[in-house]
Amino acid sequence: MKLIIVLLQIFLLLPIFSFSIQSNYSYIFSFGDSFTDTGNLVVLYGGLATATPGVWIVKPPYGMTFFGRPNGRASDGRLSIDFIAEALGLPLLPPSLAAAKQSFRRGANFAVGGATALERAFFVDKGFKAVSPFNISLSIQLGWFDALKPSLCSSPQACKDYFAEALFVVGELGWNDYAVMLLAGKSVDEAGSHVPEIVGNICAATEKLIKEGGKTVVVSGIPPLGCAPANLVLMANQTGGEYEPGTGCLRDLNLLSKEHNAQLRRALARLGGRSPAGVRVVYADLYSPIIDFAAAPGRYGLDGEQLRACCGGVGGRYNVDLAALCGMPGVSACADPSKYVNWDGVHLTEAANRRIADGWLRGPYAHPPILNTTATATD
Repeated sequence: MKLIIVLLQIFLLLPIFSFSIQSNYSYIFSFGDSFTDTGNLVVLYGGLATATPGVWIVKPPYGMTFFGRPNGRASDGRLSIDFIAEALGLPLLPPSLAAAKQSFRRGANFAVGGATALERAFFVDKGFKAVSPFNISLSIQLGWFDALKPSLCSSPQACKDYFAEALFVVGELGWNDYAVMLLAGKSVDEAGSHVPEIVGNICAATEKLIKEGGKTVVVSGIPPLGCAPANLVLMANQTGGEYEPGTGCLRDLNLLSKEHNAQLRRALARLGGRSPAGVRVVYADLYSPIIDFAAAPGRYGLDGEQLRACCGGVGGRYNVDLAALCGMPGVSACADPSKYVNWDGVHLTEAANRRIADGWLRGPYAHPPILNTTATATD
């Protein structure tokens, strides 16, 4: 038994290498927010991005680890969607709002940083100030998808045949919905009262993609909101400041994440159960891996302080300061991002994204794993 434990520990500490495999997928189409966005937010801002507060992802040290420059991703390198594409032997997904000359025959990414599952009108009508200036909700992204279809397939049946070979990914959605409410002073309970609406919109999008011909739709839950360094700084007083003993994360925010994920997983299981034969609805767990990293970072080779941002701030417990965000002049990154879970207070490092993607592809962080082609619905 001791030998098995030692071998397991050694295995977990080994570097994870991306490699392509033979798969049933010829294309990827993805949706979501900044956890999945590969450049759409920067395209939307255009030339104003370099001078717009909050769009610091266009500045170094973003992209430092893999691309060597800022590239529209909210990380030091690749996102989980990038590692999934690489593992399936597909090109990294171009942002759907890229120049018209860009080819989307191998897939497209409709995700946009700041996107919500709920309609923008929901927030505007309630007077929320923090909502994105752009109309980039999930339904809008689905509209972009519909507009792209004529360039990909010539008839409804041709589209069904085409999309049957695609992997659809509905990336993280919900973080921004809850954050807008919480930052406006709403209680965690009030934000949580909207979980059914948010989950309903995500499931409606999933069902639409199935009707379009999709055979595999991967749907991400949300991360533990209480473990994000930025939330630990901004929301400790608002949530009562009770911390989980095993992780140091904010308890009430994590309970909100758990409730969202539980409702989402149940709804996806129902959807999978009534979907046509051969359709797989995959629940991608974004909560458990980050909790695992927070509880035992060294076990995963993430030896940096697990609740501390690699880039930004001026020190302090979480290295988060709104006056010194990652990408602002004079703000630097930690010496080795590969040892950290969190990149900029909200988003994840390439190292964390790599491990999450591997857990979605092969388990244990997806139900069923993407590469498990025998199961047909979430369990």
